[in-house]
Amino acid sequence: MERVIVGAAIVDEGRLLAAQRSYPDDVAGLWELPGGRVEPGETDRAALVRECREELGVDVTVGERIGPDVPLPGGRVLRVHAAVARGGAEPRAMEHKALRWVTADEVADVDWLPADRVLVPDLEALLR
Repeated sequence: MERVIVGAAIVDEGRLLAAQRSYPDDVAGLWELPGGRVEPGETDRAALVRECREELGVDVTVGERIGPDVPLPGGRVLRVHAAVARGGAEPRAMEHKALRWVTADEVADVDWLPADRVLVPDLEALLR
């Protein structure tokens, strides 16, 4: 069984939320889409809702898949879904060093983790 890591492409008013890693040291400072691992018996969507609540303090509505599965080290795979924060809540950096909103024109300039960088064209298309 493949181990799935889910990521949320949270969009608000034509901007995408990027989260800056605070750990581990080899990736601290790089940017990623918020998310995390899918626990046994959990769906991808349920994991995204849980992870966004834990990492950002917001409830999200999960939408369509974005891009292909991205292979990760250790036999894992990254799966990204579009998402929208519910109730007008503003995400907070509870586990990350910082958060920032980027436009379609800025997505390619972000210092993404390698797995998230693979999805730049898909993320740009999502915002256009």
